[in-house]
Amino acid sequence: MIELDGSQGEGGGQVLRTALTLSALTGRPFRIARIRANRAKPGLMRQHLVAVRAVAAVCGAEHSPVDVGAQELEFHPGRVRGSEYDFDIGTAGSAALVLQAVLPVLLRADQPSRVTVRGGTHNPLAPPMHYLERVFGRVLRQMGVNVEFELRRFGFYPRGGGEVAAQIAPCAHLRALDLVTRGPAQNAYAEAFVAGLPSAIARRELDVVCASYQLGEANCRLCGLPADQGPGNVLLLTIDYMHVTELFSAIGERGVRAEDLAARVVAEARAHEASGAVAGEHLADQLLIPFALAGSGSFSMSQLSQHTLTNAEVVQRFLPVTVVFTRQDGRTLCTLEPGAVR
Repeated sequence: MIELDGSQGEGGGQVLRTALTLSALTGRPFRIARIRANRAKPGLMRQHLVAVRAVAAVCGAEHSPVDVGAQELEFHPGRVRGSEYDFDIGTAGSAALVLQAVLPVLLRADQPSRVTVRGGTHNPLAPPMHYLERVFGRVLRQMGVNVEFELRRFGFYPRGGGEVAAQIAPCAHLRALDLVTRGPAQNAYAEAFVAGLPSAIARRELDVVCASYQLGEANCRLCGLPADQGPGNVLLLTIDYMHVTELFSAIGERGVRAEDLAARVVAEARAHEASGAVAGEHLADQLLIPFALAGSGSFSMSQLSQHTLTNAEVVQRFLPVTVVFTRQDGRTLCTLEPGAVR
């Protein structure tokens, strides 16, 4: 039984999600206490509760009774089975984070799977679904994974109501990658989605981003959504490099000018470009599990966050890999190599 302290490191929901995923993949049970102890509202929120139930469903796990607010969990995984799964968060909690928890597990299933999740698709505290498809999904495909994402309906905070789906084929062995350099930028485009709000908001956001990156009209896209998918607004800037894709986003907020929101996206993108790194802060977190499952690999990142350090510690509790962080040419290099389980 692996014992985990949910307050370790950054003390958020990632400790729980990573433990769930790796427990299901390795067959090793775990017990976690003080779940999300460092958050303003400790314990399970709806999206974390659904992640527990989702991973339990795909691997036939038994676990201790839990509900919203629970701060302890004991989890005993069973056999992973491919099938059609349907999960409803019931709030604007992140559908992308629930998908991220079950996706690696289903790579070890006995047949292809289709997973549908309803909840939030674009909220301030999680990667948008476009990020999962374009950024994380691209790396997974380079590793040999056959996965397709579908955004069926937008779900903005605080209303939610979005729907996403993923088709996942089994993949017994992931290809190890060395993503140290990203290569030159090959394409860039900006999108502003708006639902139930004046389209002028999106236009003002795009004017800032497209002027900053000198994007032509075809790469500067105003996307109106049905009003019943709002109210909500999200601005995306996607940059395709030779070896990787990165996406920068911001969710519209009441009281924040469209121009200021767009300037925030541009500043984040410029900082990442200046770093020369392959992975931004969010992608670095997401790469740890697939790279660990491959058994080795490396990638450069723009910054080493407490979130990433915490995730690396949990990974090493379940899998026989050693995660090493070093500084190289002004960037942080993450290297995974075979090692002993801690």
